[in-house]
Amino acid sequence: MTPQSNPGLLGQEAAEARLLAALDSGRLPHAWLFTGPRGIGKATLAYRFARSLLAYPDGRRGLDGSLTLEVDAEDPAFRQVAAASHPDLVVLQRSVNEKTGKLRSEILVEAVRSAAQSLRRTASAGGWRLLIVDSADDLNRSAANALLKVLEEPPPRTLLLLIAHAPASLLATLRSRCCRLPLAPLSEPLLLRLLAEQMPDLEEADRQLLAGLGDGSIGQALGLQEAGGLDLYRRILGLLGRAGRPMDRAEAHALAEEIGRDTTGERFRQACGLLTWWLGRAVAAGARGQPQAVLSEEERGLMEGLLARRALADWAGLWEKLSLLTRQADSANLDRKQAFLSVLIDLEAPA
Repeated sequence: MTPQSNPGLLGQEAAEARLLAALDSGRLPHAWLFTGPRGIGKATLAYRFARSLLAYPDGRRGLDGSLTLEVDAEDPAFRQVAAASHPDLVVLQRSVNEKTGKLRSEILVEAVRSAAQSLRRTASAGGWRLLIVDSADDLNRSAANALLKVLEEPPPRTLLLLIAHAPASLLATLRSRCCRLPLAPLSEPLLLRLLAEQMPDLEEADRQLLAGLGDGSIGQALGLQEAGGLDLYRRILGLLGRAGRPMDRAEAHALAEEIGRDTTGERFRQACGLLTWWLGRAVAAGARGQPQAVLSEEERGLMEGLLARRALADWAGLWEKLSLLTRQADSANLDRKQAFLSVLIDLEAPA
């Protein structure tokens, strides 16, 4: 279910309450920056808030008199938002390049300027006009500066909702013009409940592992399962955790070959992302001098063995290398097979 058609949101009651309090005060800030990890409900909350204001410009009150963001699925505003056809809602996101047929890597300045023009029109129902930017991380510098002009001089009755997964990377001036609303990662019990609802046929052990890999994000957990991330994670740990025996080089080459064959780079990003996340947890545990909560006993033995093999600074350096490789996944000159193979060898090598 897409964020624009999702009728409910779980685990973000505090963020929703803050929006309602601001609306109830009569001094609703004209721009909000929703922050937090991917897949925890930022876009869902943005569409939920937009849908409510489009259906009830002054806010909807429940039977007890308190404001609510609930909108009936049969309401015209709900249906229009779900169909991306509401005249008073503008959405800025990466578009498809007509020449290549592929999704652009960034939001262009022309798209921001077009959105700004739309916001200057009078709302069709005399209520709000809204802009959702999903995500602000994708704005190139020119696009970010163009959006900044809108934030500095917004048209009357206009609300801008910006979604950011890594807000520190945004222009400081852009961040300063928005009211920041942090969303928290989902609790493990809630994550397990959502996974059980979404994937009832998945075995309990797999759900537990997927919840751990999701790291508080239902979107990440579902995406990993759909892309075969659970199997990939187990294969990587199997290569590295052979109880003191050398890594099976033939198996390592086979996995690296498989990753390299994916011309989109998605498999490479996924593999490096899993390793980066896993190694980051190991480094954090070593820095604290405390055992890291693990997803399996196999993982515990591997993590303890790695930390004993090298100085913590060496592992931190390798974590930085992994992070860089993940960011370079779209580089045309990157040999993904050799890059991933070198990472596996580095992980196995002694000090």
